[in-house]
Amino acid sequence: MLRISRDLHDAIVAHARRDHPDEACGVVAGAEGSDAPTRFVPMLNAARSPTFYEFDSTDLLALYKEMDANDEEPVVVYHSHTATEAYPSRTDISYASEPNAHYVLVSTREPDSTEFRSFRIVDGAVTEEAVEVVDV
Repeated sequence: MLRISRDLHDAIVAHARRDHPDEACGVVAGAEGSDAPTRFVPMLNAARSPTFYEFDSTDLLALYKEMDANDEEPVVVYHSHTATEAYPSRTDISYASEPNAHYVLVSTREPDSTEFRSFRIVDGAVTEEAVEVVDV
């Protein structure tokens, strides 16, 4: 189960809405081994595409160096789908390289509602998990 604060949930949704019609992407870092997302890091979609996202390689390298220096890891890796449901595509599955991360997808296809779903993706296997949004 992904347990995430309302502030982080809302920040992810706001980023997805702000970047629409392009896909948004980012990371929520947390202390190594904690499974607790704490630090919101919106990233640039280098592809600038409504159907694909790609982290800028320079930004991603800098983020991993920063997380390493802070004893953090990517707890949540998120991106949005602008015209389809919040479910990992074949491309999303093939790019999932963090076996301990929660992969959050947000669908912005409906202007008045938002799908926010979380998945574990390990060795190509996708498992949806419950999301608990908590007020802290």
